[in-house]
Amino acid sequence: MIVVLRPDATQKQIDYLLQRVKKLGLEPHISKGVERTIIGLIGPEDVLRVTPLEVFPGVEKVMPVLAPYRLVSREFQKENTIISLSPNVKIGQRKIAIIAGPCAIENYETLRIIAKKIKQAGATILRGGAFKPRTSPYTFQGLGKKGLVYLKSVGKEMNMPTITEVMDPRDVDLVCRYADILQIGARNMQNFNLLKEVGKTKKPVLLKRGMSSTVKELLMSAEYILSQGNFNVILCERGIRTFEDATRNTLDISAVPLIKEKSHLPVVVDPSHASGKWGLVAPLAKAAVAIGCDGLLIEVHTKPEEALSDGNQSLLPERFANLVKELKLIAKAIGRTI
Repeated sequence: MIVVLRPDATQKQIDYLLQRVKKLGLEPHISKGVERTIIGLIGPEDVLRVTPLEVFPGVEKVMPVLAPYRLVSREFQKENTIISLSPNVKIGQRKIAIIAGPCAIENYETLRIIAKKIKQAGATILRGGAFKPRTSPYTFQGLGKKGLVYLKSVGKEMNMPTITEVMDPRDVDLVCRYADILQIGARNMQNFNLLKEVGKTKKPVLLKRGMSSTVKELLMSAEYILSQGNFNVILCERGIRTFEDATRNTLDISAVPLIKEKSHLPVVVDPSHASGKWGLVAPLAKAAVAIGCDGLLIEVHTKPEEALSDGNQSLLPERFANLVKELKLIAKAIGRTI
């Protein structure tokens, strides 16, 4: 249920309404827009149906939310959510964010070199995996805490916000101390205990679509995070598993405008994992910008042939720099910037 407040609603009226709905066992979530303040109510449907919320002072109207993902939906919030990472780095606005870096953090010096090169090329956020979920238990699993230390140090030196994956609810506090964005990987999209845990933090969360998940399932997973009070969520289309085996996954390019139609959350695209081939990263990235994504997640490595993880889909720094130049032209054509 959504309660739309009058433009002249006072703080006293809002506080009174919040106090009363909490006594009814409802959980309120406030969203302040440019013209209106609305309150989303989560709780038993029978209470929502019989409680005359329209009579409360300051209330303009009450509307049901038809989508099962209530807080994530456009019905709850019409304005786009903008995730602020620093005064100059935001996701969800006119400027498209470029997130880049190695798949896995291998050592301090390599990460530093890559970070320097991608920043010069136009990247605004540094990525790097400290904990790596791998198909085989015998492949490189990441440096763990040491990798987090390297990531924070390099990010601070380069003045770049950082993002890394968290895989276990027990590691959330640890990763929060070192990274600016918590990434939930495709394999953990429906790890509901993990989603609840990151939802209790105020850290921005990048939620990747599961490899066999629908858009609705992605939005429902995001709802888990928002329902815990964390509205700083970024959705990521990274390709889904289909019958096609020519690429690592099949990039669902239609998911970007579809999600934006249904939700106020920003959407980024990961062309690296979608294709699994470095030669396809550029065309998929261009398509993603043209279709309206809010950011790109691109893997870059100075020596892909020696990379400990996903070298075959990593761009060389010079190829990444050329791609950013081309993306700027596409962004300009649709009224956006990079």
